[in-house]
Amino acid sequence: MSATHRLKQQKRAIIQRHAKADNVIAWTQVVTTLGAIGLLWWAALETSEFSYWTALGFALPLSLFTLRVLVLMHECGHGSLFGSAWMNRTLGFVFGVVSGMPQYVWSQHHDFHHAHNGNWEKYRGPLTTPSVEEFDAMTPAQRTMYERTRSIAIAPFGGFFYLLFNPRFTWLKGTVDFVIYVAKQKWAQPERSLREHAETFRTRYWKCRTEYWHMFWNNLVLIGCWVLMSWAIGASLFFPIYIISVSLAGGAGIMLFTVQHNFEHAYASDSESWDYDAGAMQGTSFLVLPCWLNWFTANIAYHHIHHLSAKIPNYRLAACHEENLKLFEDVTRVNMRDIPSALKCLLWDTGGQRIISFAEYRQQRSTPQA
Repeated sequence: MSATHRLKQQKRAIIQRHAKADNVIAWTQVVTTLGAIGLLWWAALETSEFSYWTALGFALPLSLFTLRVLVLMHECGHGSLFGSAWMNRTLGFVFGVVSGMPQYVWSQHHDFHHAHNGNWEKYRGPLTTPSVEEFDAMTPAQRTMYERTRSIAIAPFGGFFYLLFNPRFTWLKGTVDFVIYVAKQKWAQPERSLREHAETFRTRYWKCRTEYWHMFWNNLVLIGCWVLMSWAIGASLFFPIYIISVSLAGGAGIMLFTVQHNFEHAYASDSESWDYDAGAMQGTSFLVLPCWLNWFTANIAYHHIHHLSAKIPNYRLAACHEENLKLFEDVTRVNMRDIPSALKCLLWDTGGQRIISFAEYRQQRSTPQA
């Protein structure tokens, strides 16, 4: 009997045992995380009085706590951190402001990933992994650019665009497009109300009115915090530390997410052959991290458990894994030293229904059969 078949038999019991939120543990995680961020900003301010460059060094520990904020925000989106939906929504919004990401909108896209994990015909990951056929169709320059821009060195720049630039740009661009659209429609059809014109507006930046207002309030509160922090400690100190820490956290988050689904021969099915549980067992890795890094990443390294059920809180993932070691013994382990090589597995082999590396792609294309 395959491991996936055994999982299907035991899955319901495992979820019932471990998908239990504990508000005391959740609040402890919130207070220790946000409290530490506050203390680090205070320490940076105090340090800046005698050494500006030493104060900038606080960007590194701040990036680790911001990374933890991202994972806790993600968990609030799944409704699993707290037992109360209201608390998950409220703290999710707070974490979204701290990390720079409109949490509700992000969670809608992330839910799509969970619903189709392992189905690479529908979801290609944050780096939009191309198929080998699509990679073949690129020019040599495009292939080189794709490979080079997926390196660890580029990750902080990706983090900057992912968390700081893109959520601001899409909100502003979409809002301007909306105002222009409604104005033009009102000029062309003055007999119709502004609300009627507004309801016909469509954009790729948000799917509904609820998503827009979450983007609006996230940006309004965040920009307000920027102004307040610049007034309190000075823009010349605040923005360099803030931009560096958030960019590093975003880059680390993108890399973590990638190697949890992109590794050598990871399950990558098309829609016809796709199986949800096979995606969790064979298309999701178990990152073997040191304890301190598991803390900063809120146990997201136990990603196979997370895809078994997103309702299992982060503080129960490790126990669930330990209790079912035999069930998860075939899940791919990715160690810290394996991360650079896993980040080179960024092509979808549609024929083999798996993820392959650039090196394997080149080897395939160099054979006479290819």
